[in-house]
Amino acid sequence: MDFSKTFNDYKEKVEAYLEEISSFELPNPCYFSKLQDSVKYSLLAGGKRLRPVILLAACEMAGGNTEDALPFAAAMEMIHTASLIHDDLPAMDDDDLRRGRKTNHKVYGEATALLAGDTLFVYPFEIMAKATKTENQAKAMQIIAYNTGVMGMMGGQQVDLSYEGKPVTEEIIVQLNRLKTGALFRAAVCAGLSLAGASQKELEAGEKYGEYLGLAFQLVDDLLDDDPDADTGKTKGSDISQNKSTYLSVYGKEKCLEMIHTCTKNAEKILTDTFLEKAEFLITLTNQLETRKS
Repeated sequence: MDFSKTFNDYKEKVEAYLEEISSFELPNPCYFSKLQDSVKYSLLAGGKRLRPVILLAACEMAGGNTEDALPFAAAMEMIHTASLIHDDLPAMDDDDLRRGRKTNHKVYGEATALLAGDTLFVYPFEIMAKATKTENQAKAMQIIAYNTGVMGMMGGQQVDLSYEGKPVTEEIIVQLNRLKTGALFRAAVCAGLSLAGASQKELEAGEKYGEYLGLAFQLVDDLLDDDPDADTGKTKGSDISQNKSTYLSVYGKEKCLEMIHTCTKNAEKILTDTFLEKAEFLITLTNQLETRKS
């Protein structure tokens, strides 16, 4: 397997699909063209596209068709982008920089940025609903909805806000990031597997894999936020300046590095034990994320 080519193939499919679904015709005269511009500004700004790539790879790993999975992969990216737009708002993290350029509200204003985020939470469910014809697709949409809401990413964001500037226990920081970051990784894996009609055993393995992957990803993110040489596309040290508790502040650098390695190996073992050689792409991706610098 040529990992780079496979990754780029997945990513290009997602990019093309996002471009297509975000370029709908507007009425003339149109009173909300600014909102569409705001949506496209953030949605088409590039980025790693990790969550949709993982969904497509998980679907293919379990024997599914990536073309049929594209609406669900695109939905993952829209939801992730929505969370970034809202996360950057003054009421949340008040950030000026995202993906190497001005945050949405700095360009379009807070009100339009809020509506752009709202749009990117709602529109993906329209896209998925239109594509849903089977029970497996309905289950995938339910997985994505559950992990987006109060029991997933949104709940994690509230925990983050509640403990801003306050000391946290190890239990709280793990739960915070398990929801805020980990939920969408679990959703990407399990939705992809569900679309392929994976067995219950495979779905359970996918959830465990997504758990370890999300934890490792956030641990690396926390280290990169404190690394002046890392290219994160965001304002450096923003977590520290806002007195946010992170894995780095709770555990220290050496413990974080140890945890990243352990999570990566556990994730790799789960994939190997369950999916054998079909897991090659996701295993390689998991190992690359361990040493990423952006």
